[in-house]
Amino acid sequence: MKDRPSCCSEPPAPGPPWRRRETWILLLPACLWIMAGLWEPLGTFPGHLREYFAQIAPALLAGLLIGGVIDRYVPREYIAAVLSSRRRGEIGRAVLLGLVMSACSHGILALAMELHRKGASTPTVVAFLLASPWANLPITFILLALFGIKALYIIGGAVLVALITGHAFRALEKRGYVESNPATPELPEGFSIRKDLARRYRERRWDRRTAIEDLRRILSGAASLAGMVLFWITLGMTLSALTATLLPASFLQSYLGPDAAGMASTLGLATVLEVCSECTAPLALELFRQTGAFGNAFIFLMAGVVTDYTEIGLLWSRVGRKSAIAVPLLAVPQVILLGWLANTVFITNVN
Repeated sequence: MKDRPSCCSEPPAPGPPWRRRETWILLLPACLWIMAGLWEPLGTFPGHLREYFAQIAPALLAGLLIGGVIDRYVPREYIAAVLSSRRRGEIGRAVLLGLVMSACSHGILALAMELHRKGASTPTVVAFLLASPWANLPITFILLALFGIKALYIIGGAVLVALITGHAFRALEKRGYVESNPATPELPEGFSIRKDLARRYRERRWDRRTAIEDLRRILSGAASLAGMVLFWITLGMTLSALTATLLPASFLQSYLGPDAAGMASTLGLATVLEVCSECTAPLALELFRQTGAFGNAFIFLMAGVVTDYTEIGLLWSRVGRKSAIAVPLLAVPQVILLGWLANTVFITNVN
């Protein structure tokens, strides 16, 4: 199945390795690891870094490989037909796609960047990013096991924030306030994915050479995608391990209560604590147990997505600065409002 190269493929990094930002970001955790043996306050940093890597690596690898498959087998016209801002209902389809994905936020970042590179509109990419980490099927079951029926509030809140923000982005895109995706192709009149797929199937050569070429292209696409996201994910993982190392254990009870100051502190903690969604869910449960503030747990979960500097950094560099700024401006007030409502309804006294 032949497909023309993406117009937005990542160009090779210029200059020698020591002039690339990827080299320097890999040196940062290495230096902190060495300092941990020399300075006692950093002593637990290597352990936290290993934990984050073990949690993030499988989902990230899966996301990169799925992105490589999309790069090889899914033409830009298909993405445009399903997730283009010119198609009605595209925000709902993007949220639904996020619901059925089985990847945490780090894997979703890789997939979202590949969808954008293939022609998905900016509003649908944002909706997909916001919906998937906390409303996908595996996380739904994890949240239900941890929070019981209250988990439906988290899942419903994630879907609501994704839908509202996606539609707001659609309105902003029409007025030129956020960037449109230049990779979105113009579709011919009457274009049908089913008919085009049948044509490509008939024309495909089913032999070993084609299979080897497919594998090569999948791995090449995954490597190109890794070049886009690894800088930000490595930075996020390093800062998260540093935060977990230096943050006192008594911080939760002392500063993350159900009042306005506690919600603001929770928002700030979620911003700097870059953790895989499967790991953040138990942390949110511990926050709820120690403070009795379910709304703070909700803010901790959701704000980790809408203020995630890894995500914002990728949006800034790959989608556009206006879009990167608009995501927290639109989504954070919704998260705070839903968190305040949850604290009002579900507040629990803690002895």
